[in-house]
Amino acid sequence: MKPFALPCLILLVLPTQALHAEGSVDYNRDIRPILSKNCFACHGQDDGHRAAKLRLDRRATALLPRKRGAAIVPGMPDKSLLLARVSAEDEGERMPPMQSGNALTRTQIATLKRWIAEGAPYAEHWAFTKPKRWPLPAVQDRAWPRNGLDYFVLARLEKKGLKPTAEADRYTLLRRASLDLRGLPPTPQEVEAFAKDTSADAYEKAVDRLLRDPAYGERWARMWLDLARYADSAGYGSDPLRTIWRYRDWVIDAFNRNLPYDRFTIEQLAGDLLPHATLEQRMATAFHRNTMTNTEGGTDDEEFRVAAVKDRVDTTMQVWMGLTMGCAKCHSHKFDPITQKEYYRFYAFFNQTADNDQPDEAPVVPAPTPDIQEQRRRVDVRIAAVKKQFAEPSRVAVSVLRRTPIPLESLTLLGDIAQLEKSKPAIPTVPIMVELPPKQRRQTHLMSKGNYLNPGEKVEPGLPAAFPPLPKDAPMNRLGLAKWLLAADNPLTARVAVNRYWAQLFGIGLVETEEDFGTQ
Repeated sequence: MKPFALPCLILLVLPTQALHAEGSVDYNRDIRPILSKNCFACHGQDDGHRAAKLRLDRRATALLPRKRGAAIVPGMPDKSLLLARVSAEDEGERMPPMQSGNALTRTQIATLKRWIAEGAPYAEHWAFTKPKRWPLPAVQDRAWPRNGLDYFVLARLEKKGLKPTAEADRYTLLRRASLDLRGLPPTPQEVEAFAKDTSADAYEKAVDRLLRDPAYGERWARMWLDLARYADSAGYGSDPLRTIWRYRDWVIDAFNRNLPYDRFTIEQLAGDLLPHATLEQRMATAFHRNTMTNTEGGTDDEEFRVAAVKDRVDTTMQVWMGLTMGCAKCHSHKFDPITQKEYYRFYAFFNQTADNDQPDEAPVVPAPTPDIQEQRRRVDVRIAAVKKQFAEPSRVAVSVLRRTPIPLESLTLLGDIAQLEKSKPAIPTVPIMVELPPKQRRQTHLMSKGNYLNPGEKVEPGLPAAFPPLPKDAPMNRLGLAKWLLAADNPLTARVAVNRYWAQLFGIGLVETEEDFGTQ
């Protein structure tokens, strides 16, 4: 999870169209953005809202013959109804409709015309295809690149007639590394030591020191806690406080101990389902207990339990795969290959947990920190010593058997024990995910227009057909889902993670919309 270990993966996230030659029209680079913005909302995959029974997001349906002619006739722009409609002089004929607020520019129309003339080839959205290693581009200054990514940077600079800037001085270099890795400037002593270190690996050693600083985990955990929608309160109107800070500490510790990303993922989504799950693994599942809880009087617990499950669906797909799956709650996604039925099949993976919008955040688990455990152990040792005194024959209130007053000395010892018990630090709890037993499993239904009071057909757990199936050894539950996210043939998980680190380090992602790798 260390961000400086990721540059070797950056090529996985580069949009395919960014690496294509700039000669012919490219569907993903030049055409899909035009159609997606202007056409797919009415002529996409959503069966319930499709206009004129025309579907343009698939080549096979776009080429179908129609009464007035096919929307697209490959190689024949003049006979393609799509081109005629987007360039029509009559506002009543021109597409997209005026009320949409969109209109194609002359350049966009010319691009569509060229594309159709070239045969109107379609291509799968680049983010949904398996990553592949691209050959390094040729560069003139072969001495400058230090890694594969540098070749792509330098090739673009040379194409523009530019040269790389000179390497920063040591003071600036350490300051940048320190702010990136731990969110703090270097101390004067650190700067001085780095400036005086003339060894060949001085920078590498400085980076290693920064990575060992506990502040590293605190700085990078902030990014993840935002994605986890972490808060120390339950949300909604009353917004009462909740105890969930042990999850926050788990995330910080995960970064500091460089927990591999696959374990980081599995433990948060399904740590409770691992064989012989540890307390740490169960605490990790609080990732999805960060959903809001409505404690106000008169609310329907099932309504807000359903809202929490939907939030888990939406968050899982957006955080790990960069897809706006939540758009399919009420109808099939307008732009990406996710139907409403597939949304609720995915929902079924999260619909079997024991939490149900309770004020006590149940189920919870006691989660003492090592420091709290040690403090309580020390108090127990002192209590045991006092009790030993109390148990000595000479001090026993022989508390009492003869109906005589308790000796003052015994009362003092009892008071000491009570005070010591009160001095123990409280054991914090953390809400966790717990799967319902088989006999209590809920049925999952498609919800008409997203309304939990209007259930439709029954559905079983499943994944969108546009993506790889569940791995063969994966169970049909949250654990299997986590393994699916991490499968080698899943094209998005690595791309989204690498892009997020890139954005943290450079201010903007290679894909600017960090949480949306869809066709929009």
